[in-house]
Amino acid sequence: MLIGTPRRPVPRPTDRLRPLVRWGLNHALPKRVIAGAARKGDLHAQLIVATSTSSEAPLALFERIRAEGPLQRSKFAFVTASLPVVREVLGNADVRAGVEIANGSGPLGRLGAWAAETTPIGPLTPPSLLVTEPPDHTRMRKLVTRVFTVKAVNGLRERTEQIADDLLDSLASAAARPGAGQVDLVEAYCALLPVTVIAEVLGVPEADRGKILEFGTGAAPSLDLGLSWSEFRAVESALSRFEEWLTDHIELKRREPGDDLLSKLVAARDEDGVALTDAELKATAGLVLAAGFETTVNLLGNGIALLHDHPDQLALLRREPARWPSAVEEVLRLDPPVLLTGRTVVRDTEIAGVQVPRGAVVTVLLAAANRDPDVFTDPDTFDVTRPNAAEHVSFSGGRHFCLGAALARMEGEVGLRRLFDRYPDLRLQPGARRRDTRILRGFATLPATLA
Repeated sequence: MLIGTPRRPVPRPTDRLRPLVRWGLNHALPKRVIAGAARKGDLHAQLIVATSTSSEAPLALFERIRAEGPLQRSKFAFVTASLPVVREVLGNADVRAGVEIANGSGPLGRLGAWAAETTPIGPLTPPSLLVTEPPDHTRMRKLVTRVFTVKAVNGLRERTEQIADDLLDSLASAAARPGAGQVDLVEAYCALLPVTVIAEVLGVPEADRGKILEFGTGAAPSLDLGLSWSEFRAVESALSRFEEWLTDHIELKRREPGDDLLSKLVAARDEDGVALTDAELKATAGLVLAAGFETTVNLLGNGIALLHDHPDQLALLRREPARWPSAVEEVLRLDPPVLLTGRTVVRDTEIAGVQVPRGAVVTVLLAAANRDPDVFTDPDTFDVTRPNAAEHVSFSGGRHFCLGAALARMEGEVGLRRLFDRYPDLRLQPGARRRDTRILRGFATLPATLA
């Protein structure tokens, strides 16, 4: 069970309506409209429906959308599966991060703004770096970059290797228990490696790390569209409890600062002596914590499955271990942890030679762009020797390029290489299951025998 007693005032009757309105405007209503458009043949709507009903990547739909041209206009948004166009969108100053279903100045916009006043801090709510734009985004990112440096990440490699080795020892013990026979690699390895690393980075006590895993799992569907009422309530509950825990954790770092990066972030000041506000600290720390393990869990699980299913590629890596960094890039390209992302045009602009009006939504299909045949030879083939594998857009791009990319790459390399070096006869067993989340893509379970 998640623990923590809410300290917020008892909500007024009108406040109790706000979550219902948020759900209705951002999930229930769009879901109905999208379903209708999908039945009429709208490819973007069909893509949303497909990702909502299946955990498999909709590769056939990717190709149909690609065939319509570099930038297709659907009923709801402009959509692109082209890698060059994805990069153009992500780097366009006239396009901001995030999508607001109920925006504008009309009745629905005003109702949406009223309902949003009590939204818990999450990855898609300001002041999260994912949806904040310059000048605030520039100021916040600069402060975070000062303490979340590549040098700091490189210093974590040895500790990450130690954590991986300890977890692999535990895997052997678990598999040796009478009646066990197999282990779930997601639960016992893929999840624990990145959550342990990021918890140490941010000074999270060991006793709280189980809660972090639960918070992250509970909040992961917050990126998705079309949640049921029960799913939506569960997500907002997880976000609210996470926010309460973060408030206490940040206060602890103020009283008792350590050498961890969160303590440094709490103390960080820009050139004018301005620190992050409490809301910015919570949004940033929460994003770093969640993104620091949620997507890496997927990277590790997806990588294990790909390497297991392509023994020729794994054998090549054993002969030529210097190729492991390239192998991680190829995993990220072929089966990325994030399927797609959305952007909103703030000024009339031109993208891929198409005039795109202010207020339009642009959906960039990261997973489809990573298979762009104009960029990648034999794009559906898993090839750890691919010379341009790192040209993928799995870490987004432009000013919103993932701050944790270096950490994820390092953890992916260490985690995958250590696992297959220790257990060269590892075999995945029937029962593997993908996560229910639509935007975040990975495995919920990966049953395996170690020998």
